[in-house]
Amino acid sequence: MDWISLISENPFYEFAIILALAALLGALGQLLKQPLIVVFIALGIIVGPSALDIVSSKENINLLAEIGIAVLLFIVGLKLDLRIIKSVGKVALLTGMGQVLFTSLFGYFIGLALGFSSLHSFYIAVALTFSSTIIIVKLLSDKKEIDSLHGQIAIGFLIVQDIVVILVMIILSAMGRSEEASLTKDVIRTFFSGIGLLVVTVVAMKWIIPWLSAFLAKSQELLTLFAIAWAVAFTTAGELIGFSGEVGAFLAGVSLASSPFKDVISSRLVSLRDFLLLFFFVLLGLELDMSVISSQISPALIFSVFVLVGNPIIVLIIMGIMGYRKRTSFLAGLTVAQISEFSLIFAGLGLYVGHITEEIVGLITLVGLITIGLSTYLILYSHQIYGFISPILSIFERSNPFRENEEISSMQKKYDLILIGLGRFGKKLAENLDEHPEFNYLVVDFDPEVVKREQKRGRDIIYGDMEDPDLLQQIPHKQARIIVSSVADYQHSVQLMKSLRHEKFEGRVYLTAASDESYKLLSVCGAEQILRPHYMAANNFYQDYLKKLI
Repeated sequence: MDWISLISENPFYEFAIILALAALLGALGQLLKQPLIVVFIALGIIVGPSALDIVSSKENINLLAEIGIAVLLFIVGLKLDLRIIKSVGKVALLTGMGQVLFTSLFGYFIGLALGFSSLHSFYIAVALTFSSTIIIVKLLSDKKEIDSLHGQIAIGFLIVQDIVVILVMIILSAMGRSEEASLTKDVIRTFFSGIGLLVVTVVAMKWIIPWLSAFLAKSQELLTLFAIAWAVAFTTAGELIGFSGEVGAFLAGVSLASSPFKDVISSRLVSLRDFLLLFFFVLLGLELDMSVISSQISPALIFSVFVLVGNPIIVLIIMGIMGYRKRTSFLAGLTVAQISEFSLIFAGLGLYVGHITEEIVGLITLVGLITIGLSTYLILYSHQIYGFISPILSIFERSNPFRENEEISSMQKKYDLILIGLGRFGKKLAENLDEHPEFNYLVVDFDPEVVKREQKRGRDIIYGDMEDPDLLQQIPHKQARIIVSSVADYQHSVQLMKSLRHEKFEGRVYLTAASDESYKLLSVCGAEQILRPHYMAANNFYQDYLKKLI
């Protein structure tokens, strides 16, 4: 008996091999800075019939994949925070909807031009519109840009996309149900079923979840178990009444979104989601017919170029018209330069209801592999890319980018000091400066929420990002006597000093270092003094308290 036969007879051996390969390929993917989605689909191809052919218990993998999708949609509903859309104004809604409409429209005509049918072109076009919230949030968090203006705008229109994809899946699940029933009866049934499910969701939010979650929260393990059971129950209910299970899972998350324990539930389920989604992407790779995919390479490359280049340009145009600077528009636009895990789920739903073929699913998956793989590098090196092509991007910027310049135009007075960064150290420094009203100072921060909050309190503060090479063009620095940066990032500090030298700034500059290594490196860059908050705090504590007791 060969080893493949031995593995196929025991599902445990099969899963052991899959998990071992997943860990191995995951480590390789991390070295290549690739998201796990790409790695897991490649794993599915490797263990599938196209390569090792060791998977025989596909039904077990399918079950875990379905639970993984339910947990994914449950967490999306759980984290649905419409306040983010509100916080960045109408740009999130207009950019999100505009990108969805234009991408789907152009994608549809590209599909027709390549010889695909109207229905297949529709599915391809819609799949191209969605970008991966999971990947973008992870990359922006790693780069510490999640709270920046472009990060907040990107998260805002990704939420809009999530809402759109849920609505599209509701419509498709209605269209793909009973072939015997008339369309009118189908729509009526879907409508009343949806109303019923929404009523259950609202009732659960108001009267069931508050006291039940408070009771279960006494044990976090029990709270987590309840959350999973709740998600699976809604998924089942969605299937039973004719919706897709994904819609039910999403509404289950929405019903818990108002719970004070949603963050605890979400943090505990993220690892489970990532583990279970492994099987969804493995299953997707398993079902890919490489001979079919090989015939889709040319259209996949065309659609990939459209996503990688066309989607960011659409965002650049919309945000440029709305008055945002080219840098903000470009960095936000790069976040839509790939398709989403939702695109793959959407394609799977289309295959399930019989609207598209395996060839179209393979095409969309191939576009996903290409765009997710390449866009990761685009986002990781976004600032270097922007510095290279910045002159070209001027065509997407209005002569007066008023959205980000309106604060500056209202502040033409001279400032004695400019403080960059209102974190813990910067905020305490600003509070000390407030004790001297005769001393004018201006704060610059990259978090739009902080800027709005402090402006309401009457503080002179404007939006600005230290990573922006044009930062000094946005702030009235020429008359200032002192510039203090409380941002403890070596590269950003060096960039600031280079810009100040280029502008021939003659005042004093104070930079901040978080470590001894950064302190040594910054000591030779020309700053008046390098601030070390932890060192200064420890030294003051010793001088004021401990030294007296020794």
